[in-house]
Amino acid sequence: MESNIRIRAARWTDKDTVAGLIADATAPSPLAAWLVPDSQQRRQILADVALIWVEHAMFFGDVHLTDDLTATTVGFHRYRPIPPPANHRTRLTDVAGSHADRFHLLHRLVAQRQPTEPHYDLAFFAVHPNAQKAGHGAALLTHHRDRIDRVDLPSWTTTLADGQKLLARYGYTPRPAITLPDGPTLHPMRRNPPHASSGDIPINPTHTVDNRWQDFHA
Repeated sequence: MESNIRIRAARWTDKDTVAGLIADATAPSPLAAWLVPDSQQRRQILADVALIWVEHAMFFGDVHLTDDLTATTVGFHRYRPIPPPANHRTRLTDVAGSHADRFHLLHRLVAQRQPTEPHYDLAFFAVHPNAQKAGHGAALLTHHRDRIDRVDLPSWTTTLADGQKLLARYGYTPRPAITLPDGPTLHPMRRNPPHASSGDIPINPTHTVDNRWQDFHA
């Protein structure tokens, strides 16, 4: 049951576990196959790229995971501008190799839809395949909702089609989709704070903010 699932803040020593969990959850997805067509390299590259962002979130956001280490959320506090990860382009090229261009393209396309006003950026929401449909995703999203409601700011995320229904249960509404060249369609979603007006979160398609590949599994 959701109420029996314990959630805690991740420690620095958890960073590799969180990155590996994200890779395990995302590796079977069409987005992962588009990013890294080589199935033998895919899981390791996804974990190495995720690690860049997990480490960054520990300085500029938050990372939470279930006590059994089967589910995680990684988010950024974009209440004000934050820098990209140190040496990001070099580090991404080092870990992704010939696949780095696809990660860069994804970053750029998603960044064009990112809100420009202060918001919480839910970058990763991942549940290990063996733990899916057991309440872990619901517990994490309940925990996430309760936290962001206290700061009274919008929240933003991006998901594949199969993540929309669960996110909608927690107040996220769809925004215009992003279709990758010869790849899957991504679905940006936003959530207004409880006392916000019904107006849209402003976006600035000419202003690129740092972003990352994203995928979500309930």
